[in-house]
Amino acid sequence: MDNKRTELDKLGEFGLIDHLTEKFKLKNKSSVLGVGDDAAIIEANDKEYFLISTDTLLEGIHFDLMYMPLKHLGYKAVAVNVSDICAMNGKAEQITVSIAVSNRFPVEALEELYDGIKVACENFQVDLVGGDTSSSLSGLAISITVVGRVEKDKVVKRSGAKENDLVVVSGDLGGAYVGLQVLEREKAVYKANPDIQPDLSGHDYIVGRQLKPEARVDIIKFLDELGVVPTAMIDVSDGLASEVLHICKSSEVGCHIYDEKVPIDGATSMTAIDFNLDPNTCALNGGEDYELLFTIDQKDYDKIKGNPHMTVIGHITDKNDGRYYVDKNGSAIELRAQGWNHFED
Repeated sequence: MDNKRTELDKLGEFGLIDHLTEKFKLKNKSSVLGVGDDAAIIEANDKEYFLISTDTLLEGIHFDLMYMPLKHLGYKAVAVNVSDICAMNGKAEQITVSIAVSNRFPVEALEELYDGIKVACENFQVDLVGGDTSSSLSGLAISITVVGRVEKDKVVKRSGAKENDLVVVSGDLGGAYVGLQVLEREKAVYKANPDIQPDLSGHDYIVGRQLKPEARVDIIKFLDELGVVPTAMIDVSDGLASEVLHICKSSEVGCHIYDEKVPIDGATSMTAIDFNLDPNTCALNGGEDYELLFTIDQKDYDKIKGNPHMTVIGHITDKNDGRYYVDKNGSAIELRAQGWNHFED
């Protein structure tokens, strides 16, 4: 008998997924791409693919109801799934919602949760078409499956980046992580003295980045209007470094990412410094920004140049040249993923 025991944190989230699914082979002709990207690709018709993705949010792991309003939670649960469809250059169309809930939640609480889901459905123009409800012994869990669609000649995977492509990111980074630090600080203050009311003044932007992230459906629209199809794309859920490395691994390439190019909002920088955190480290490893990270052919640079929603932060190199983060002094540091591991204590 083999008593070998491997701890989950040895593999990490993505290593575990790879390990558990490596023996599964696609058998159906309609299954174009399975595990390993932001969404699965399924044959739809001669011109289009279906895109399917699932995400689960667990109380105490992915959210804390001491500071996460249920309406915001419903909205966020939809947004993070829609973001996965955006990362394939597609448009989300339907969702199913499954929840597991303990009896400490009244009906009114779940109504609030679904109010947030409804606002997100209206905002992202997706339809709620089904789901499931179950009891739970350990709080609230939400699992959403999203179905989208993309034209076959516009689908974007993580695996298409090539040498000399430019690395581009939408919006700004690090805000969600720094917003979480503010929320955790106020939670600690409240637990120490419940008479002290939380003070979130001046932190609206970064707290909003954590509690109510937006899927960047607008970026997909901008790219389409500009006539740009990225060569590779992923959404920034686990930190910039982790996502860049996912693209490099899938595309079998290297990269140079430049510290001074990474877009960080002023409120994020100032608050990070207040917490004795380096703003760029927050951007690299913080996660939950749900911006889009993508690569484009150099010939498309003039199309996105000057666009306030997109920033070129580096370029793709040959695989043998390594994957590096270049600091302000020009020193090249090997890029490492130090974002959140779901299985660490």
